[in-house]
Amino acid sequence: MNIYKINKIKILKSSISICNSYQELYSYCICNNSDLSKFITLNNVHSTIEAFYNANYKKALDSAFIALPDGKPLSIVAKLKGHKDAIRIMGPTFMEKTLEWGQKDNIKHFFFGSLRETLKKIEYIIKSKYPASNIVGAISPPFRTFTEAENKTFLEQINKVNPDIIWVGLGAPKQEIWMYENYKKLNRGIMIGIGAGFDYLAGNTKHAPEWMKNFSLEWLYRLIQEPKRLWKRYLVTNTLFLFLITLELLHIKNFKP
Repeated sequence: MNIYKINKIKILKSSISICNSYQELYSYCICNNSDLSKFITLNNVHSTIEAFYNANYKKALDSAFIALPDGKPLSIVAKLKGHKDAIRIMGPTFMEKTLEWGQKDNIKHFFFGSLRETLKKIEYIIKSKYPASNIVGAISPPFRTFTEAENKTFLEQINKVNPDIIWVGLGAPKQEIWMYENYKKLNRGIMIGIGAGFDYLAGNTKHAPEWMKNFSLEWLYRLIQEPKRLWKRYLVTNTLFLFLITLELLHIKNFKP
């Protein structure tokens, strides 16, 4: 019997799930991991703004089983909207906790995305830190758009080993679109779009200091590490998010889904 319930609220045009703890989220996933396939998104300011202007991307996010507030600003907005116990669910942290807790439940993990070298790194790290974890497969797909034949082969490989959780690290917005278009083609299991989670676990990308996380400045830490790739995403989208969410919170503008 499922005793857990995860509600959703609207932030701008997106539906965001409210979680009170990592343990609650893990238990909810285990209770709902039936024969039907599902997918989970990890949302932040960038994905929220992308969904605000891109109807197809919004449709993908809204079709998610759970849409987690991976970005600290989203959990702050949730608190401002009355959900005082809402917490930020960091993708890399949730992945590690699921690997740890999943040992006793014999959760079968599959990894889809990133470079082959990174996948080898994380498999070694996982076996060292979580020796009883059950990794049943990994695929490093091409960074370009997959052909229909390639995609069919990937899905067949996943279905063959029947995983409980498929960690998808293709980067946003590609991973959310891919999960939305393909989750019903799986026999079962939960796809989770983990973004840069593979790189964090492998040590390729460093976590921000705790004080920066507490002040919602993790984006600044990543910007310093990758300024050419991330400056537009963070500086432009963060400013736009602050402007739009202020209008929403002050009830000046109601952004209909």
